[in-house]
Amino acid sequence: MPALMGQMMQMPLLISSLIRHAARHAGDTEIVSKRVEGDVHRTTWAGIEERSRRFAQAMARLGCGAGDRVATLAWNGYRHLEIYYGTSGSQLVCHTINPRLFPEQIAWIANDAGDRVLCFDLTFLPLVEKLAPHLGGVQHYVLMTDRAHMPASSAIANLLCYEELVDAEDGRYTWPEFDENTASSICYTSGTTGHPKGAVYSHRSSVLHAYGSALPDAMDCSAADVVLPVVPMFHVNAWGLPYSTALVGCKLVLPGPHLDGKSLYELFEAERVTFSAGVPTVWLGLLTYVQSNDLKFSTFRRTVIGGSACPPAMMKTLQERFSVEVIHAWGMTELSPLGTLSKLKAKHGALPREEQQRLLEKQGRVVYGIDMAIIDDDGHALPWDAKASGNLVVRGPWVIGSYFNRPESPLVSVDGEPGWFPTGDVATIDADGFMQITDRSKDVIKSGGEWISSIDLENIAMAHPAVHEAAAIAARHPKWDERPLLVVVRKPGASLTREELLAFYEGRIAKWQIPDDVAFVDELPHTATGKIQKLKLRELFRDHRLPA
Repeated sequence: MPALMGQMMQMPLLISSLIRHAARHAGDTEIVSKRVEGDVHRTTWAGIEERSRRFAQAMARLGCGAGDRVATLAWNGYRHLEIYYGTSGSQLVCHTINPRLFPEQIAWIANDAGDRVLCFDLTFLPLVEKLAPHLGGVQHYVLMTDRAHMPASSAIANLLCYEELVDAEDGRYTWPEFDENTASSICYTSGTTGHPKGAVYSHRSSVLHAYGSALPDAMDCSAADVVLPVVPMFHVNAWGLPYSTALVGCKLVLPGPHLDGKSLYELFEAERVTFSAGVPTVWLGLLTYVQSNDLKFSTFRRTVIGGSACPPAMMKTLQERFSVEVIHAWGMTELSPLGTLSKLKAKHGALPREEQQRLLEKQGRVVYGIDMAIIDDDGHALPWDAKASGNLVVRGPWVIGSYFNRPESPLVSVDGEPGWFPTGDVATIDADGFMQITDRSKDVIKSGGEWISSIDLENIAMAHPAVHEAAAIAARHPKWDERPLLVVVRKPGASLTREELLAFYEGRIAKWQIPDDVAFVDELPHTATGKIQKLKLRELFRDHRLPA
């Protein structure tokens, strides 16, 4: 007997439905942008939707059709938001490129993706002029500005003006309907080993991710919020915030290239921001500015911190000194990117504050749409007891099944069940489902056969009042194979010796896990997404001799 089928409307999950919803039901809600040109621009969700339709028309006039890739090299701003919706909504594919990558990497990524159009902010004109001879597939270059700010001369032939392209269209465009599994956007991994790899998101996966990320146990977004994504729109679609803010119809504040502590603080205050999201390095700069000037936040009450582990000392400062709730999160490009966020369950309300804090310092629990497991090297599932440490694997409707232009499958099996994505992280999971990253598999320090978590070592160092930033790496040891070396940046004007910092570890971690040595540097190398470059540090200190 055949199954009884539902009798509901068949409406595909399309990104255009998000912007149509925002325009119809939150049309007068503001979108505020600090522009590269130096001023502040104000529009609304209705204005963004109308100009997105014009951008879709402009791309069609340039000859772009379904599946063509439109690349961006741009900051967080209203024009970038229009491109997000104008491309995906018209069945083009939005390809955000990280401008902080090496030019050779950018060229490789654009060519691998097969980009046909490149839209870019004024900031990146010199970069694009150098890249253009190496971008064989790009047929149209669009400078994201108006005629008044177009350069008098450029090395790029037939350089197009964004505002002229948009103004030339009438906006009488109807968003098309098509298969929700159609590609909506491409983001590339940071490529710390080998070439970057492309993750191709679908309309279905992106809309589901927007729903999941806005949930109360996730980012907890609502129409009452004022959201400022510090995380760039070129970094995994700003963690989905351009979509989830449209879904809830809240005010959106876009900081452009102005990410220094002073600029961010002034924008937070002027626009009455309630919620933000970014990587730890950004919050370091903001906190340094706020603390050194004895300032406080008027409306800022909640932030998601991810990209790399948030030091507990930073979390404590935000929560206790500034009354800002920190939601510790974990994800990756291959997960669109959200995987887990640290929110307490009802039963945890009875725990002492110290135990609650320990839970909040973990990367947290999955939201619906993500499943996870930890496995040993033979693919067997390990227990969720907060003790067993294993390779973290995930699956879900917004997790990639394969990489762009790569035929081989990255997926693995768990106890013989196929279809799990290996994250490259090492983690524990407790009985309540709280996951804690203990290391990247390639960063773990293996001393005499025992693993030492570099994250634990870094968190302790960051709790020292004289430490601005710290990284723990493995250094060669004649007896134990590897031992921890701590690389540290002191706070400006601070005095700190090797002996003082190593003494700080006593009683905070097992004695055998205390680093053998400390190297003080002026700055740590970071990836284009703000993570510390452990590979480069290991190369720099490859010949470092540990004390006997």
